Amino acid sequence: MKIRLNPTIATMLLCTTVLVAMPKPANAFIGEAAVVAAISALQKFTGSALSSMTKTLTSQLNNSMDSLTNPNSVSSMLNKGFTQLSNYEKAGVAAEQRIADASNTAMAEFARRQQDTTIRDEHMMNPEFCTGIDGAQATQGASQSARTATRAIATITDSRGEADAGTPSYYGKGQGVASSMALHGRRYCSQEDVTAGLCSALSRLPNADQRAISLFGQDTLSADGGVDAANDYSTTLIQPVAPAALRGEQLTSTSGREAALRRRAYNARMSLSRYVMNFITSLEIPSINLTDVQKTEMQAEGMTVADQASWLTSMSLEVNRRVSGVTWNKNLQQMPPATVMRELAIEQAQANYLALQTYRLGLFQSSLAATQVAQHEEESEAKRLAPIPSPNVNPGG
Repeated sequence: MKIRLNPTIATMLLCTTVLVAMPKPANAFIGEAAVVAAISALQKFTGSALSSMTKTLTSQLNNSMDSLTNPNSVSSMLNKGFTQLSNYEKAGVAAEQRIADASNTAMAEFARRQQDTTIRDEHMMNPEFCTGIDGAQATQGASQSARTATRAIATITDSRGEADAGTPSYYGKGQGVASSMALHGRRYCSQEDVTAGLCSALSRLPNADQRAISLFGQDTLSADGGVDAANDYSTTLIQPVAPAALRGEQLTSTSGREAALRRRAYNARMSLSRYVMNFITSLEIPSINLTDVQKTEMQAEGMTVADQASWLTSMSLEVNRRVSGVTWNKNLQQMPPATVMRELAIEQAQANYLALQTYRLGLFQSSLAATQVAQHEEESEAKRLAPIPSPNVNPGG
C-alpha cells in the first residue's frame, strides 16, 4: 500500500532544503537566526505532521484489519470465511437429517409391506388345504359306509350262526354242511374238487374261501366277487357250519334249558369273532368316489385307477401322498409358515382319527382276550368237577 505525503509538509521540506543550501550573505548573523527559527518551526510542524501521518496510517491499517464494513479488510474476509464454514456445517447437518428422514421413511414402508405380506400369507388359502379336506371328507364318508356294511353283514352272519328259521342249520347240522359244500363248489371249485366230482368246472377263484389273500390281498375288494370271497373266508375261518337249532322240548326240558344257556354263550362268542372279521371286511368294501388327486396318486403308485375305493384305500392314498407325492412335497417347499402350521394341524387331526380307529380295534382285542379267558376257565372248571354218584335204592331192603 503506497503512502501519500501531505502537500503542506512537502512544501516546507522543500523550503528548508533551499534555505540550507543557499550561500550565506554578509549579514550572516541575522540569517542564521532566521534559519534557526525556521528550523524550529519546521521541527514543530514536522513533528505535528508526522504525528498526524502516523495516526492516519494507524487508522488506515486498523481500518484495513478490523473494519467489518470494509469488504477488503482481514476481519471482513475472516468473517465471511467463518460464516461460509458455518453455513457448510449447517448444510451438512440438514443433509444428514434429510437422509435420516428418507431412510426412516423407506424402512417404515418396507416394514409395512413386510407386515402386509405376512398378513396375506396367514390368510391366503393354499390349494393343498382344499385337496386335503376333500380327501378327509371322502375318508369320513367311507367310514360311515363301512359302519353300515358291518351292520348289514353282522345281521346275516348272526342269523346264520344262531340257526334261525330260513338258514341252512335250522333243520339240522347236516343241512348246514351240505349248504356249505354247495356254496364252495359253486363259487370256489378247485381242480381237486373237479377231479373228486364235487363240481363240474374250475371256478374263477378256486379255494378263495380258505385263503387269507381273499381278505388281505388288496385294500379295496373287487365288486365282482372280491367282497363275497372275503366274507366267505371269514365264515370258513370262524364258523364253517352252525350247529342245529334247539327247538321244542330241547328248550323246555331241564336239560334243554341248560343246553340253551350253553348255546347262547356259544352264539355270543361266534358273534364277537365274526363282528371283528366283518369290521375288517367293511373297511375294504368300495364305498366312496375318489377325488382327482387320489386318482393321480393311485396312478403314481402303479395301481389300477378306479372311480370308487374303500376306506382303507382312501386313507392309504392320503398317507402315501404326503410321504412320496411329488406335488405335495413341491407345494410344501413353497408354503409360508402359516400354511405349514395349518398342514401340520390337518395331519395331527388325521393322526387323532387313526388313533381312534386303533382304540376301537383295541376294544375288539380286549373283548376277544376276555372271551378266551372265560372259555378257558369254564373248561377247566368242568374238568375239575367230579360227577356226584347216584344212590342205589333197594325197595325190598
